Amino acid sequence: MPIFGLKLTTVGIRLEVHNGDALTFWTIAACAVAMFVWQLFRTRLAAGWAASPSLPAVPAGAGNFLTLPSTQRYIIIALVLVALVWPFYASRGAVDIATLILIYVMLGLGLNIVVGLAGLLDLGYVGFYAVGAYTYALLSHYYGFGFWLSLPIAGAMAALFGFLLGFPVLRLRGDYLAIVTLGFGEIIRLLLRNMTDLTGGPNGISGIDKPTLFGLTFDRRAAEGMQTFHEFFGLDYASINKVIFLYLIALLLVLLTLFVINRLLRMPIGRAWEALREDEIACRALGMNPTVIKLSAFTIGATFAGFAGSFFAARQGLVSPESFTFIESAIILAIVVLGGMGSQLGVILAAIVMILLPELMREFSEYRMLMFGAMMVLMMIWRPQGLLPMQRPHMELKR
Repeated sequence: MPIFGLKLTTVGIRLEVHNGDALTFWTIAACAVAMFVWQLFRTRLAAGWAASPSLPAVPAGAGNFLTLPSTQRYIIIALVLVALVWPFYASRGAVDIATLILIYVMLGLGLNIVVGLAGLLDLGYVGFYAVGAYTYALLSHYYGFGFWLSLPIAGAMAALFGFLLGFPVLRLRGDYLAIVTLGFGEIIRLLLRNMTDLTGGPNGISGIDKPTLFGLTFDRRAAEGMQTFHEFFGLDYASINKVIFLYLIALLLVLLTLFVINRLLRMPIGRAWEALREDEIACRALGMNPTVIKLSAFTIGATFAGFAGSFFAARQGLVSPESFTFIESAIILAIVVLGGMGSQLGVILAAIVMILLPELMREFSEYRMLMFGAMMVLMMIWRPQGLLPMQRPHMELKR
């Protein structure tokens, strides 16, 4: 009814229909006439649109140069060098946003193994993220475990869940696989919400310990039996030191993720993932075991999500089920697709754009999601293969 300018008003126990103002009526009439004209001349307009100048395309030479593995390697090294000096010259807010970007870079790289390399559509990746976060939260809350001890445990727990999820989806592909993984992510979130005695339910778990540097805390005052960072080195207390330390931990985890994935890509398992992505039947005909390949992709991808979740819990100091909704999985998947399937540099650039752009558009909060969606649509039209698609070393024969 709002489309026709009609409003429903409650009068006592009855609903009454009221007409809208004249401006609304004439606006709707103009839109109806415009739609009629569009449908009448749609064929001619579409032909004219096809002949009109399109979006500027990336030159073929530049595109090939940017997708070369050696070029992307040098760009990643340059980004790492910039990231190392960034926290010492940027403001506290900028460092905090950069830390959030690094979390999503780690998540994107982990999902890139499952979606970009193995070709398995996973819509429940946030479930592994939640498992890693709650593993550290529970170990810290009930047993007093520190971050560095809980980090490998969180990764192992997420890997276990990824391994268990791999079994029921071994015979599924495409839309069916996406539905099952989507259900897995929702099951994890609902379990965390309803297991009130253990997880705190909707309230979550608070008071999670922050990471320490060899037992030195970055708080103003240390707990009994511990010492602060600024007292140990004889420095004045500065709250930004904690933010910088968290940023450096996130950067260290991202570098570890990049190193492990690059090593895996050069191993037989990395080529097996790509073979599975291209054609599962041909992969099976070559004597490969798709079961092992799928399980390895889910397990290793979930491990990095567990690391990211553990760090997220340590950074926030609070975890709740509302931090792990389906929209998080959608954002991570969009990072992988927009960056380029299988491309590590593309995932890094897409994570920067996807996280930084909403922060820059906070002044247009009412239209932020509209602009965000329009950007994704234009991106899919302009570069459907992603910002920087992956290019494997190959040979070409020229005439």
